[in-house]
Amino acid sequence: MEIWFYHLTRQPLDRVLPGLIEKSLERKWSVVIQIGTQERMKALDALLWTYSDSSFLAHGTDQDEDAERQPIYLTTGFETPNAAKVRFFVDGALIAPFLTQPAAGFERLILMFDGNQDDQLVSARQQWAQLKQQGLALAYWQQDEDGRWQKKA
Repeated sequence: MEIWFYHLTRQPLDRVLPGLIEKSLERKWSVVIQIGTQERMKALDALLWTYSDSSFLAHGTDQDEDAERQPIYLTTGFETPNAAKVRFFVDGALIAPFLTQPAAGFERLILMFDGNQDDQLVSARQQWAQLKQQGLALAYWQQDEDGRWQKKA
């Protein structure tokens, strides 16, 4: 299992996340998005239905039926009802507590953080140090001037 850190510097999460989800689905990976708060989960729920005039990303939450059939599942908890291969951690969600749960089947865990928000930057640095100390394989990606991802570590 790979753990990747995505450092947003040019575009906000709401513009970047849908594209990364689409790439995951192209790989035939179902997705879980773990979000820090219920309020933010409601905002992302709406975003995935409306992020593009020509498309939407079908998904569900714990409020919906058939969670196991959802290609994308949004949560503030640790559940993974859809046998996801990739899990995004956004808006304050922490990786380390999740790793205390059974995490079988995941190909990749991705922490996305806004480098323009001090609290998210500090949290990401703390998480990096903690996970590195545990001997986990980490990768760090940062947006370049054009908003493309460059691997930095």
